[in-house]
Amino acid sequence: MTALIATDLDRTLIYSRRFFDTAPPTHQCVEIYRDEPISYMTAAAAGLLRQLTTRHLVVPTTTRTIAQYTRVTLPGAPYRYAITSNGGNLLIDGTPDPQWARTVAARIHVGGPPLPHILAELRTRIDDSWVHNLRTAEDLFCYLVVDEAALPAEFLTDWQQWCAPRGWTVSRQGRKIYTVPRSLCKAEAVAALHHRLIDTGDLPPGSPILAAGDGALDAAMLELATAAIRPAHGELHTLGWQRPHLTISDATGARAAEDILTWFADHLARAANATAVPVQHSNTPAGSRKDNH
Repeated sequence: MTALIATDLDRTLIYSRRFFDTAPPTHQCVEIYRDEPISYMTAAAAGLLRQLTTRHLVVPTTTRTIAQYTRVTLPGAPYRYAITSNGGNLLIDGTPDPQWARTVAARIHVGGPPLPHILAELRTRIDDSWVHNLRTAEDLFCYLVVDEAALPAEFLTDWQQWCAPRGWTVSRQGRKIYTVPRSLCKAEAVAALHHRLIDTGDLPPGSPILAAGDGALDAAMLELATAAIRPAHGELHTLGWQRPHLTISDATGARAAEDILTWFADHLARAANATAVPVQHSNTPAGSRKDNH
């Protein structure tokens, strides 16, 4: 392994039916929920991901909870490491790492008001006319599932303004609106795993981090990376988010995953070629090479 590849899942590598320009049966189902297939990858993206995992350390890095993540069957599985719950859990062979969980809990404790305080305030600002569900995720953060057409125009801005000075951040990803402690961050988990794997010798010193994601909750992870890519859609695209080390996919929708996975492979191949030791060719004719003593 020569690099750590941290990649978001939903709307980055995997997609629901509405993001495909052809019928989903032509693609690979990667998630079934309540006996219904709900998430897919294009056949090309599935093949690219499978190939990438044979050479590099790919770490799924998602805001999904552990239960939501384990519903997904990614090509190239099993994955030795995964980061779930927006950085709240580091899974090693499918088991949460207790040391990291303690680190996260301590960071959240000093970072702002606790989740029950946030929930109490949020409940005063929502109603059933546009909110389908208010859910908590492993007692770390919460999210709304909303009717996008009925969402009040001012809600997101007002809620962001209330949360920001209290150390919480708000991100909208389609019909879900996440409210997350600023101290709960994918980037922190990726950095900790990267350091740990260098310390254990599983990654060489100076190994790069490559990252992909589409939402505001991915931004710090993309900032952390040596080089990063995002799809030409999603929350960051709407915000016009760019950085010098950031590439944007050509494709939108589900085919953006193909661009992202191709970019990962090409970037690492170029890096390997750039650091390869050139073969030294002698001008001495074959058979007449002289040894120096």
